[in-house]
Amino acid sequence: MVDRSAEPWYPTAAYLYVLHLDDLALAWEYLRRHPDYQRAWLQRGSPQEVASSWGLHLMEDPALDARDAHPTWFAGHPCVAQLHPDIDPPPDATEFEFWRIPGQKHLVHDGRRLMLAARWPGCCLRLTLAPGLEDGMAYVYATRTCIVPCTRPCMLRAEMDKLATVPEEVPAAAARPRPTQTALQELHTLQALDATLAGASLREVAEGLFGTEAVLTGWHADGGLRSRVRRLVRRGLALMRGGYRRLAQLQ
Repeated sequence: MVDRSAEPWYPTAAYLYVLHLDDLALAWEYLRRHPDYQRAWLQRGSPQEVASSWGLHLMEDPALDARDAHPTWFAGHPCVAQLHPDIDPPPDATEFEFWRIPGQKHLVHDGRRLMLAARWPGCCLRLTLAPGLEDGMAYVYATRTCIVPCTRPCMLRAEMDKLATVPEEVPAAAARPRPTQTALQELHTLQALDATLAGASLREVAEGLFGTEAVLTGWHADGGLRSRVRRLVRRGLALMRGGYRRLAQLQ
């Protein structure tokens, strides 16, 4: 049997960042693993036309994970707020102050719109800036309605409120609750997907995700562990092969 323990997908610790990604970041994680997308990145001749077939305005380097990549998805996801000048601001209106936005900021223009992503502990804020918005202007924000019922707009409102009242100094770290079962499922799915793409068997995938001891005691012909790993692999392949579009809510 091949020793897989030295392969990049084997240590679960390498995937801990996945626990704190939003849907758009997760969509990128699945897309960037698609072999056809990787080839398209290397062979891109008409970048905009190629990108559109993947749901992007611009191609992004698949070697970059969601912490460093800034893919420009087609518009439509409710977790991206639009900032516009307030045409009738009250006396105490909040002003747009770019340099007071906390965390690591990244600006990108895709030829149609200017987008800003800001990340700080406990928050990832994605904004589309209207052409007439300038620093120091009072602003309003707008979001699209979810295609399916979701809690993201409420979470976005809370994050926008944090932006309006952000302190001068943002802490370098923030306490976070235990990861949800949904977040753990994404971590295990991506790890299982990477293992499968590297040629690992289902049993080897299970050893990487859950440990050798768990496999020795729970790996049966129709056992729960074997079925669980099979479902994770199937789910990862489905998300990579187009299911990521649901996460990005592409129209």
